[in-house]
Amino acid sequence: MTLWLTVLLGGLITYAERLSLIVPLGRVTLPPVLVRGLRFVPPAVLTAIIVPELLLPHGELDFSLGNARLLAGVLAAVIAWWSRNVILTVVSGMVTLWVLTALLPR
Repeated sequence: MTLWLTVLLGGLITYAERLSLIVPLGRVTLPPVLVRGLRFVPPAVLTAIIVPELLLPHGELDFSLGNARLLAGVLAAVIAWWSRNVILTVVSGMVTLWVLTALLPR
């Protein structure tokens, strides 16, 4: 019972935090420069998460053809650019990573 109460309370707190920013900002018109700048936040955050995972697979810089993560990431980026399909990009990147991880020597 304690676990479920903790999960419920955590969900309510998260909802309240998000709502506390959405409600006031819904009534405010943001300056156009801020709106343009906010469009770059998701790509910047994703880049900050993904690039270290691709380039530092074992804690050190690896640009070699033996870096399965980098190869899969490059292929996924090409497919994303070509298709503009998120699901196809994720699936192709993951399948490529699994295949390369199984085939490349460690």
